[in-house]
Amino acid sequence: MSRSAVAKLLGLSRSCVVKWTQRHEATGSVAAKPMGGRRPLALAGERVFVLRRMEEKPDLTITALTAELAERGVKVSRFAVWHLLDHEGLTFKKNAARQRTR
Repeated sequence: MSRSAVAKLLGLSRSCVVKWTQRHEATGSVAAKPMGGRRPLALAGERVFVLRRMEEKPDLTITALTAELAERGVKVSRFAVWHLLDHEGLTFKKNAARQRTR
C-alpha cells in the first residue's frame, strides 16, 4: 500500500506515516525515542566566567550576574543563572546576621 493509503486507513496524517516509515528504515524500529533525562546547563559555556565573578564578588546578585552576561552577549533567564549556581553549590541563604534592622 502507498503511504497515503495507509494514512487514510489508520486515520493518520500522511506525514506521520512518512516519519514512521523513515524511522523504521533508519533504526529498524518505530518505537518512540526515550523521554526524560537531564538537560545540559544553559550556561555551561559561561561556567568559568560565572565562577570567576562569584569569587571576585561573592555578594553579586543573580539579577546583576544576568545583566553582566547580557553585556557579554549571553541572553539567559535568571533561573538559568540560579540553576548553574545551585549546580555548583553556590547558594545564598539568609541568616540572622543579614536581616534588616527593625
